[in-house]
Amino acid sequence: MSLKTRVSTYTLSVALIWSSGAFAQKAEVLHWWTSAGESAAVKVFADQYAKTGGTWVDNAIAGGANARAAGINRIVGGNPPTMMQFNTGKQFDELVTNDLVRDVETAAKAGKWREIMPKPIVEATVRDGKFYAVPVNIHGQNWLFYNTKLLKDAGVEPPKTFPELIETGERLKAKGVIPLALGGQPNWEHNLFRAVLVGSGGADLFRSVYGKRDTKAAKSAEFKEVAELFGKMRSLVDPGSPGRNWNDAAALVITDKAAMHFNGDWAKGEFTAAGQTAGKEYGCTIVGKDPRLVIGGDVFVFPATKDKDQLAAQDKLAEVLLDPATQLEFNKKKGSIPVRLDVDVSSMDICAQKSASVLKNPENQVEAMELLSTPNFSGAMQDAVTQYWNNPNMSADAFVEKVTAAMQSAS
Repeated sequence: MSLKTRVSTYTLSVALIWSSGAFAQKAEVLHWWTSAGESAAVKVFADQYAKTGGTWVDNAIAGGANARAAGINRIVGGNPPTMMQFNTGKQFDELVTNDLVRDVETAAKAGKWREIMPKPIVEATVRDGKFYAVPVNIHGQNWLFYNTKLLKDAGVEPPKTFPELIETGERLKAKGVIPLALGGQPNWEHNLFRAVLVGSGGADLFRSVYGKRDTKAAKSAEFKEVAELFGKMRSLVDPGSPGRNWNDAAALVITDKAAMHFNGDWAKGEFTAAGQTAGKEYGCTIVGKDPRLVIGGDVFVFPATKDKDQLAAQDKLAEVLLDPATQLEFNKKKGSIPVRLDVDVSSMDICAQKSASVLKNPENQVEAMELLSTPNFSGAMQDAVTQYWNNPNMSADAFVEKVTAAMQSAS
């Protein structure tokens, strides 16, 4: 083959590649999924995007707050990623207000998102009548995971209420087992408190505290009872808890060192990555008077751009993220359930099936803190909770005072 022929062939090949959109659909995706289970899940999205001819450039930054800060700084600075992760809720409000992210209403109407997604997820993603993010999953945040062998060996059943959980925990401790593995960081202490609040205080009290900032609700006998139950749970946590990562807490249950662990269902990804199966090595239950599930999840936003290649990449990403088959495979690895309620979950684990069954009744759908609260108020509540948790000498009444102060001062 002559040099001229080789050059012509190369030029034609490049032209074909460009025309196919393979280069045009290069997408940098900024997210915080770095644990074993999370990494396996996000790879599903990356692989599916690659199958469309796109190039997924992964930018994983550990820690949600760190990733959000880095991404927002880049967007404001004019160097945005193609797509960026947020939690479902109010975290991206300022970006919408300042016209820094695209709406995806055209895709939402075409895909009938309002018809196939739970109302709390829709309402948490729509601004001024338009979708400004692509929801990708539904996470139940108040699951109790337990080691089936350790509970059986101790002769106890999975607890149904929080007073029962405390009694069960004391029996496990007497057997030399860590009753409750906790990620000893403020956000996980706060997550545990919210599980007690919805499970013992109920959905209306949960909404009154986080949504309405009702000081009367915070000063009620019901809220004080929640605070006292939460305080009693300190005795169930081992001394190694402070500073511990959530996935390391889950690992204690996986490795038979601890019996129970409260977390969102993303923790299932760690059990799956360790080769364990729901219903065998571990189980899951919702502790409380009613099976109310606190739901949130993850969304991706598309920074505003005039770059046609980036716009095309964003449109393709939106299509990939909500493809039914992709939804199923992603959520199997992530531990969540599909945000599309029209997806058949019969091939998922029993915990996912239980979650889907509970959520069929809208009364069981309780909006997560991120859907109800501003980031500032969520942060103020977290500060109050972690101060109370880490100070056994603080009374429930003193904690109530901190909560009411947070309600009155946070923006």
